[in-house]
Amino acid sequence: MPQTEETVRRPRGRPQVRPDDETRQLLIEAANAEFQQHGYAGTGMGAVAQRAGVSTKTLYRLIPTKADLFATVIIDRIGHFMLAVDDRALEARAPAEALCDILVAFGNLTLAPDTIAIYRLVVAEGDRFPEIAAAFYEHAISRIGHRLESWLAREAERGRLHIDDPKAMAGMLRGMMIMEPQRAVMLGQRPAPAIEEIEARAKACTQLFLDGCRR
Repeated sequence: MPQTEETVRRPRGRPQVRPDDETRQLLIEAANAEFQQHGYAGTGMGAVAQRAGVSTKTLYRLIPTKADLFATVIIDRIGHFMLAVDDRALEARAPAEALCDILVAFGNLTLAPDTIAIYRLVVAEGDRFPEIAAAFYEHAISRIGHRLESWLAREAERGRLHIDDPKAMAGMLRGMMIMEPQRAVMLGQRPAPAIEEIEARAKACTQLFLDGCRR
């Protein structure tokens, strides 16, 4: 008996199951878009699942709460920064080159429109939902600060920089790099800076900082 076209095209066996890691990434992207469009309070788990094209059952299995979902979005963004400032690669470079690389990665992350949108959300809704303020501080501000602080401490131990308080110096560097442009963007006074401006600012901050603490 000849096979019909429908018979030939009918899939055999069970449908292919998407790996959880891929599904989680779809949920992160969907959540990021929903949070930016509707804010934290206005974002529903069902809307995130629908945008991602997965069931709410799958969403709750992978990421149980909206607070967890928000934290996962932050962690995903910070992960890109962590990859860009690999410790082994930095140790092979001169202090000026390594610090400039760190500040460029920091500027690209912090001054990106998506990051500024999330920061606006935290500022606007953090009082009502302290869990998002805590997640942003723990997974973004603290992790970035610790990475920069660790690099400064290692350079001081190697005798290449004179730094008494790496934690305080890391905070000053971060503020010098992003505070003014970030504030202007958040207040609607200018667009987010282009990569060329971020790189130029990183070079200027690096030179200014190292001139003050180079041995």
